[in-house]
Amino acid sequence: MLVLAGSGWLWFRDSSFVAVEEASVSGLTTPDAPRLRAALTAAARDMSTLHVRVEELEKAVSPFPVVKEVRAEADFPHGLRIEVVEHRPVALAAGGEGEPPVALADDGTLLRRLKPERNLPVLELEGGLPAGDRLTDPDALQLLRAIAAAPGPLVGRVRGAGHRKGQGLVISLRKGPELLFGDAGRAGAKWAAAARVLAHEDAADAAYVDVRLPDRPVAGGLAPIPDPDAEPLVPPDAEAVPGEVPVAPAPTVVAPEEVVPPPSTTSEGLTVP
Repeated sequence: MLVLAGSGWLWFRDSSFVAVEEASVSGLTTPDAPRLRAALTAAARDMSTLHVRVEELEKAVSPFPVVKEVRAEADFPHGLRIEVVEHRPVALAAGGEGEPPVALADDGTLLRRLKPERNLPVLELEGGLPAGDRLTDPDALQLLRAIAAAPGPLVGRVRGAGHRKGQGLVISLRKGPELLFGDAGRAGAKWAAAARVLAHEDAADAAYVDVRLPDRPVAGGLAPIPDPDAEPLVPPDAEAVPGEVPVAPAPTVVAPEEVVPPPSTTSEGLTVP
């Protein structure tokens, strides 16, 4: 009896009584959207609302690197709702001579047909673009992970990034200091620390912000702030000239020994032309 019941269920599960007849696809923004929608719809019509096979949907769109994830929900008795999650571009990889840059996802996926809607840093890849659909260089992948964690207010200010001996991962900002990250670990906390420091008016002229220890960020490269209440310096042997106000010579500013010279703004890695 149990065998017959099981066989009957398997027959009904894949029968025309619950076959997928209508499939809706959402989440597509890529130029390949028509081809993706057609591939998903064709795969869905081989399923039933009682036997949805997401792995078959993923297989149908595997030739399209822009797809990060596919989700599906049955709408009994004959509908299927499919949601496509696309990769988000976080940087660009410089193309060959005369070719446009290629968008990069945070995991290194090359989004060859995707056109980003905003300016992104450009990664100069040693040896050019890979033949496959993903980057494999560990340093490049670490840069992408760090940049991908940037919060909304700062993501558009990222000008470039690279690795520097003794400092690790360094990110430079448009109209702002360099951020010393060290590595991509705790990237979210490091961006949060950088945002707090940059929001402070005393750090407006900083040459760099060290967030390698995000719980103790440090702004460096600041010149000493002159005391507005200090008396003007006048040489003791200066002769007063009638009708003129003595002017103190410009003081010489000497940076404290413990202040590290601001790092160079030139770094290999991500640059914006």
